[in-house]
Amino acid sequence: MKDKNEFARESVVEDYLTDLLTEPRAESTFDKAMTQRMLDNAIAEPPFNDFLTPPLEPQPTHLDAQPQIIQQENKEIQIQVETETSRLEVLAPISLQDSLDDRFQALFFKVGGLTLAVPLIELGGIHEITKIAPIIGKPEWFMGVMLKNEDSFNVIDSARWVMPEKYDDEMAENLHYRFLINLGKTPWGLTCEKLINTVELNKSDVKWRNNSNKRPWLAGMVKDRMCALINVAELVVMLKAGLNSK
Repeated sequence: MKDKNEFARESVVEDYLTDLLTEPRAESTFDKAMTQRMLDNAIAEPPFNDFLTPPLEPQPTHLDAQPQIIQQENKEIQIQVETETSRLEVLAPISLQDSLDDRFQALFFKVGGLTLAVPLIELGGIHEITKIAPIIGKPEWFMGVMLKNEDSFNVIDSARWVMPEKYDDEMAENLHYRFLINLGKTPWGLTCEKLINTVELNKSDVKWRNNSNKRPWLAGMVKDRMCALINVAELVVMLKAGLNSK
């Protein structure tokens, strides 16, 4: 049974989502079996080894690339912090509503009492969070980088980035991130506390935003779930530029 604090927390999140929405790619299908394998692998035991991704310089201004030294398992790993990366493969931001089929699948996950969803065609993978190496001079929402085999990921504190107005010490203490949601074919990843499920949606199930000038990462809300649907392409552009969710 949910306690009073949890009910109050969910109420705040619903009000927050409503406020957000009222403010003035290639394949059209996704391998469902592949998605299930990613979900199964993410919760499998034993946990994955450490994983990490070369972080991008989040400053919107032109900065020179800086070498960073990360300590991992008593070894120094030098990675390059830069404004551009050859691994970043994001199409020019377009309306998510226009790019999706009439029926599409989405992964639902939980962050600080807020349910978020990402279309499966924009999902790069799901990884269990282990060691995060912080990088000096990054925004507060940039938690650091994680290595997995030969890949590395920029780890974003999802709650701090998505709803900075609601982020406080109490929320920070109650957050227990377990998984990293990799955004497409990029090195960026959102942290999440719980993987919920994958759901097939109709476009009519979503209350789409008409004005994307503010918070372009927020494509709309899944009506019957009070769930924010993420526009991955727009989100990655903002993260790459070092912008917050506003």
